[in-house]
Amino acid sequence: MENINSGDTAWVLISTALVMVMTPALGFFYGGMVRRKNILSTLNLSFIMIGLISIQWVLFGYTLSFGKSMGGLLGGMNFLGFMGVGQEPNADYAATIPHLAFATYQMMFAVITPALITGAFVERVRFKSFLVFSVLWATLVYDPVAHWVWGVGGILRNMGALDFAGGTVVHITAGYAALAFAMVIRPRKEFGKTIEPHNIPLTVLGAGLLWMGWFGFNGGSALAANGLAAAAVVNTNLAASAAGLVWMLLAWLDNKPSVLGIATGAVVGLVAITPGAGFVTPLSSIIIGALAAPISYYIVQFIHSKHILDESLDVFACHGIGGTWGALATGLFCTTSVNPAGFDGLFYGNPAQLGIQLVGVLVGAIYAFGVTFVLAKALDATIGLSVTNAEEQVGLDISEHGERAYA
Repeated sequence: MENINSGDTAWVLISTALVMVMTPALGFFYGGMVRRKNILSTLNLSFIMIGLISIQWVLFGYTLSFGKSMGGLLGGMNFLGFMGVGQEPNADYAATIPHLAFATYQMMFAVITPALITGAFVERVRFKSFLVFSVLWATLVYDPVAHWVWGVGGILRNMGALDFAGGTVVHITAGYAALAFAMVIRPRKEFGKTIEPHNIPLTVLGAGLLWMGWFGFNGGSALAANGLAAAAVVNTNLAASAAGLVWMLLAWLDNKPSVLGIATGAVVGLVAITPGAGFVTPLSSIIIGALAAPISYYIVQFIHSKHILDESLDVFACHGIGGTWGALATGLFCTTSVNPAGFDGLFYGNPAQLGIQLVGVLVGAIYAFGVTFVLAKALDATIGLSVTNAEEQVGLDISEHGERAYA
């Protein structure tokens, strides 16, 4: 155990806890935006992922993501059931912390990613169909993409695509999956009318906890208690701050400075800085966050005004588009002065990096969209994706779980 650094290990274990808390926080963030008859259902779509995907990860998800590379496309079976994942470090991934700490930290990313997609189909999804979808999606989409980007020998990693904490692996896959799923599942019955959020304070609480958890999400991705972790935490805070402020101004110009909008804007900033958090300077982070807000804001406006799609809580605009901008912005603003293990971007004399980032975005987005669309179609044809009209009318808390949130 002589290689283990206690400070690094402590930081990664704390970051694991911070990222774990983000999943129930996401439940609150989404839950406040639905109607009161669907709050428990919405909370549970996130909460159950902690249990379901944790087990999937240990049994075979981790080895598919981080096992010995098979042609750069998938991890081999050498870590099946966490076999060989012990208290000694794995020098391939993190030389100063126990392999178990690394694998469990990564587990929390695998847990939250399918939970992010749930915002696309709340208030109408069948619980059992969602469970089957989530296990299949984690196995067929998340695990391979995680291997491509982060696994030793992965195709995008070998190409030099930068993704510090999951812009492509988490946000792009979830965002484009949300778009595909929403295209397959039927819209809510009231779609096109104003559906008011029942508890905005819950959403603000969720956003605040997400913001805090994101320090572990991005800062922990340094896998050490060092200067790079500090840089990632600072950049995370600045991008969220800038995006929240710009979203507030945009909403103010349109009408009033909506509290729901400010919370949403901060989350968009957090999404956008995720891929570049450990590669860019603080000033670049402010720019990345400030530009993420209008990009997502106007896409949300466009989708809502045209009533094109009932993608209930704007997962695509916030995570898909925010993640896309963040991954491309990494190719503009990354610099080896922040992280010698990275590359310089376009603004530091290396335009090729932007092209590499674009390839990573396209591969992640097209793959996630395509596989999700096929999965959703297959499940809809076999077990059905949505509840009946009567069950939707009653609310999913009662129809799916037999409970009511508020007496």
